[in-house]
This record gives sequence, C-alpha cells and structure tokens, in this order.
Amino acid sequence: MSDSPAPLADPHLVYDPVAGTGPKDVVILGSTGSIGTQAIDLVLRNPDRFRVTGLSANGGRIALLAEQAHRLRVRTVAVAREDAAEALREALTAQYGTGEPLPEILAGPEAATRLAASDCHTVLNGITGSIGLAPTLAALEAGRTLALANKESLIVGGPLVKALAKPGQIIPVDSEHAALFQALAAGTRADVRKLVVTASGGPFRGRTKAELANVTVQDALAHPTWAMGPVITINSATLVNKGLEVIEAHLLYDIPFDRIEVVVHPQSYVHSMIEFTDGSTIAQATPPDMRGPIAIGLGWPERVPDAAPAFDWSTASTWEFFPLDNDAFPSVNLARHVGELAGTAPAVFNAANEECVEAFRSGALPFNGIMETVTRVVEEHGTPPTGTSLTVPDVLEAETWARARARELTAQTTSAAEARA
Repeated sequence: MSDSPAPLADPHLVYDPVAGTGPKDVVILGSTGSIGTQAIDLVLRNPDRFRVTGLSANGGRIALLAEQAHRLRVRTVAVAREDAAEALREALTAQYGTGEPLPEILAGPEAATRLAASDCHTVLNGITGSIGLAPTLAALEAGRTLALANKESLIVGGPLVKALAKPGQIIPVDSEHAALFQALAAGTRADVRKLVVTASGGPFRGRTKAELANVTVQDALAHPTWAMGPVITINSATLVNKGLEVIEAHLLYDIPFDRIEVVVHPQSYVHSMIEFTDGSTIAQATPPDMRGPIAIGLGWPERVPDAAPAFDWSTASTWEFFPLDNDAFPSVNLARHVGELAGTAPAVFNAANEECVEAFRSGALPFNGIMETVTRVVEEHGTPPTGTSLTVPDVLEAETWARARARELTAQTTSAAEARA
C-alpha cells in the first residue's frame, strides 16, 4: 500500500475507463446462472448501453441458453460440456427462424476461455468455482475490461491475475466489493483505517457450533436475504463465502488482512463500509439485489438508471450489526490464515471446500464436517514455499491434491459414522 495520498476511486485493479460511444459489447460467462440471468435482464432493459456478443454456460440448461442467444442475437455461444454441443445446435435451430444464421458454437472445457478472449469491451465472469480462472486470465491478457463475479479465480490465482491486470482493468461485481469500490472514492488511500465487510449471517446466524451439528441441506439452502445457486448459498451458510471475500478484498485493494473486518448485518442493506482515520465511516447501502453491483460492473464510470430498487425512506426500518461468532463459524479466520500463507494455500482451501460442500449435499458429511475437513486439508498442505512464482500448473496440482485428500477424509468420516451406527 502506498504511503502517499492517492484517489481511491482508482485502486490498482479498479476500472478507470475512457468513456466510449454507443453500446458496450459484452460477453457473459455463466449466462444461465444467477449472475448471468440478472445481467441479461439488465442488458435487455438498457439496449442503448449494452450489446451482448457472446454467452457461455456449463451445459445443464441448454434450452435457456439457446433462448438467451436468440433473444440477444449473439455472435457466439460456448458450452463447457462437449456432449451438449449437438443438443445446443438443435435448440438454437428450434429458436431461430428459417434462413436465420445460427451463432458460432464453441464446445469443450476451453470454450469459455476462448470466448473470454473474443472481440468485446467487457467480459462478465459469472462462472462459479475455480474453473473461472482460465477465462479470467484470458480476458485480462486480451485487454478486456473484466467485470469479476467469479471471486474464486482471483483467490486461487491471485499473483497470476494481478500480474496480468493493468491498472483499472478489473471491476468487482460481488456486492461487498462493489460497495467497497464506491465507498473508497470518498477518501485517499492514506486515509483508510479499515475495510468493513458485511455478512448477513446466513440461515444459521445466532446458532452455536453444537446447534449446527445436525442441520440439513435444506436448512443450509434457506438463505434469509439472497437468492443464489446452491454452492454459493451453502458457502454463505458456513461463511466460507465471507472468508473468500476477505481474501478478495485484500487482493483487490492491497489492504492488510488485519485491517479487514467482518461484521454481521442481517438485513443485508449495507453491503460494506470504509472506516477512515478521522473516525468517519462511509457505507454503501441498497436493498439486497445483485442487479446493482452488476450494473456497476458493466456500466462504470456511468451509473445505470433504475438498475435496482431503491429504499423507501418513508417506511420505518431497523438496521442491526453484530460481531462475528468465530467459534461457530471458523471459516473466516481460516481464510485469513490461508490468505496470509498465499501461494497455493488459497487454492487448497477453495478446492477442499468445493469437495466438502458436494459431500454435504450428498449426505456424506455433516454440516460442521465441512470446515473440520477443510481445516485438516489446509493443515496437511502446510506452508507453501516462498520465493517462487505461482504458475497455473502449481494451482492445478494443488487443487487436484486438495480435492483427492478431501474425498479421502470424507470417506473416513463416513466409515467412522457407519461403524458407530
């Protein structure tokens, strides 16, 4: 962090564009997911501002992907599953009229990466999980503005992403980091005392660790304020999502971990805050709706009118803030630890967590077993070597090991439970 004052509207990775004319050409990665569908809604309501040129999806919702492609008249559609390519072609043919040319189809594990490097202004990376790393790197290397909702790619490949990103090339789309981005404009870098990242507390706010022992998958998916995909929703229940956001905030804004605080705010109205050295705190607040952060990601430096609902200040409301219970939710402190270790440690943390979330969803792990297993995998991984540059193969090797070890430990937990029964 620089000691000299500098406007925080432009931290190292935050967008500082030269405004152009006409609609921005946008590629949306993960178009059939929560972020993607909301981004498309925003685009369709603002055709004078945005034009979608390409879409990518995993391949589980082919009919929706084809409908999106036809409605937006995109040039290219990418699908990660090669076995879904023919079904996609048939779905597109059914959508398009006779004689209408179909969009180009890309298929396979590298399809989203190829699309991320295509000719456009902005790439919105709304993919879930560390598979978003390669598209993130491709978009940056191609010089595209990256609207980043895929936090995992920054977390597992932090040094790789930061080495490629030019000043201002990344705009954060997470609600918390979009909030920090806006609040940071109120001061200078030297004025910042701490970043305050808010958490709803998820569906289990207020419960002790013992009370979490027997919660179900359905309980964990019942998020009180946000509608998200199952993996992110369970990550919000364990507060792993908040731990990842702490690492992301550190990487985006170059603020040390001991100056990034998490506070529980059940209403999810205040998305994050900046505390300045004079005692002032600047908060960014909107009703919980991801279309606002998406609009910041796609539209900045211009704001998109009516992108999301505003508060009705004529109606009384109460906003509450509570300290985080680190005993019941150890994930945030573990994330700080792996963030400070750096190297491949964040990749190990994230990959082990992804495996454990799937094990919980399938009934192979209890809820508390998620973080117990992730903690053990991180401990076994140890301290990454220092003095070496992180590479993509390093990340992939670490993830492969972490996933395999998490599966082994999960199997041991299952066997022990069966023996006790």
